[in-house]
Amino acid sequence: MAEDAEATKIILKKKGNLTKERDEDGHTPLHYAAHKCCSSVVEELLKWDASAAYVCDRKLGMTPLLMAARQAHLQKSQKIHSFCPDCCVKVDNRGWNLLHFLAFRVYPPCIAIYFFTLSRKMECASIRNLMDWKDALGITPHQVYDAYRPRIARARKSFENSGQKEKKKQIEELLKDIAREEVAECPVSPFSLPTVSAESLEKTRDAHLVVAGLIATITFAAAITIPGGLQTEKGSERGTPLLIDEAAFEAFVVTNAMAFILSVSALSIHFEIVNLLLSKLIFWRPDMIVSRTQSVSNLLGRAVIAMVIAFSTGSYVVLKPSHGLAIASCLIGPAFFLLFYY
Repeated sequence: MAEDAEATKIILKKKGNLTKERDEDGHTPLHYAAHKCCSSVVEELLKWDASAAYVCDRKLGMTPLLMAARQAHLQKSQKIHSFCPDCCVKVDNRGWNLLHFLAFRVYPPCIAIYFFTLSRKMECASIRNLMDWKDALGITPHQVYDAYRPRIARARKSFENSGQKEKKKQIEELLKDIAREEVAECPVSPFSLPTVSAESLEKTRDAHLVVAGLIATITFAAAITIPGGLQTEKGSERGTPLLIDEAAFEAFVVTNAMAFILSVSALSIHFEIVNLLLSKLIFWRPDMIVSRTQSVSNLLGRAVIAMVIAFSTGSYVVLKPSHGLAIASCLIGPAFFLLFYY
């Protein structure tokens, strides 16, 4: 980073007017620095010519501050704002200000940090009005935030029940357009789009809970009622499974235990999500909920496979005296997965 800043100094000393030069899209070096370079380069460019922070590009009307906010580069945003406090009121062709862009990023609560920093410094009085600023479609940063981050259930329902479903669709379309934007073939930093509804997540969660509960119950019962029975004669081996020396029995025990642990782990993750929801946290990351739901799906998928293997090996070891029936019972489970995959 220090090398980049030093190189920028040398270039600016030789060609000071570089900060005002624009490419065919109207981008200045500060635009590029805000989009992809380190904050030290941004600082050097601003020291040489702070007026570059007010330049808008030709295509979207983006200022360097808006580009930094679109990338969720909070440090760069604060750096640009510290040099040019008034540039925070500039908007792009959509009418979006920097808080519109910060509102949909999946990083830690950028808006809260930004507001907290600015409110303490009191460098720009108009920053307090940005949250209520309406774009060309009448969308505020707060509405972008509510549409993108389902916080607690009450806030999500209030947004959907307030006649804003159409506006939410407009926000999703705008975010899809932003995800496709790029600067000199360098795309916008990826972010997850709010394509998963709260209702579908709730239904998925209920289904997961039922499946995980059934697998845990079945595997627990299978561990208690050992296939083949136990030694009943008095002695040191009393209670030992009769088929303990069989390889198929060992495979049954291991896979049955794996299915039980995986299903219990899935239940634990869902309970953790519920605890977080009940904690009434102000800021929520929808990608975290979706990723944990996907983790539960993966765990349950592996638990089902382990349970089928446990069923096959348990059936085989019990029916081993009838060799053909044992093989047929053992192959039913894998054959089902093979046909399903095909």
